[in-house]
Parts: sequence; C-alpha cells; structure tokens
Amino acid sequence: MPSSPQHPAPTASDLSGAVAEDLALYREKFRLRLPESLDELHGPTQGVVELPLHLAWSGMTSYDMSKPRQRMGLYRTVLHEGLRDDLPRYLNRDLLLQLWPVLRTLVGRTVRTVWEDAFPQLASRTQAAA
Repeated sequence: MPSSPQHPAPTASDLSGAVAEDLALYREKFRLRLPESLDELHGPTQGVVELPLHLAWSGMTSYDMSKPRQRMGLYRTVLHEGLRDDLPRYLNRDLLLQLWPVLRTLVGRTVRTVWEDAFPQLASRTQAAA
C-alpha cells in the first residue's frame, strides 16, 4: 500500500531493531546510487532504448520511448535496478520531472522517499500535480 496521510510509511522507531537496521541499509543502497544533481541525467528522450541484463534481468530489455507505458516501465526499472553509472545514461532530468507525479506511485516506497528527500523538486512536482 502506498504511503499517504492515512497510511504513513513506517519510521525506524516503529520497527524492531533488526527490521529498522535492514530498512536503513535498504535505503542507503538507493541513496548511494543517486546522482549529485538531477542535471546529471542526460538519458534519451526518444528512440528505442536497450537496457543491459544487469538492469532488465527479469523481462523486457527494449523500450520504445514514444510509447508512454514503455517509457514509464524503463524509468521504473532503472530507478529500482540501476547503479550509479546507469542513472545518467538512461534517465533524463526533464522527462523524470515530467513523469514523477505518476512514476512515484509505481516505484517502491523506499525508492520514492530516497529520491524525494534528495531532490525536493520531485516532491514539489507531486504537490503541484495534486
């Protein structure tokens, strides 16, 4: 269930020690992959993008950027599976900002929180879209 005012994401103080530690490590994994700035994201905005197997290991590897569902699928995959060097290669700053209000509902809570904490302009896009 997505986090909302009625169902907020659990905080470390809500969880047992071991679970809280696992959650902190999981968040750190995604935080360490982040670019310094969204301006580093210069990925493609058109054409067909082929993802390597270390990103798209469980399914589709070819994404047509002219198809909204495929574009969203590529961004979701890269946000979850991408390493630090993958993010600037496959994500585009302007497209990420455009897609974020919907994309944030498709990614896991941890990914969403890490990105919005690091880049307030993503969270502000969500508030503006509401």
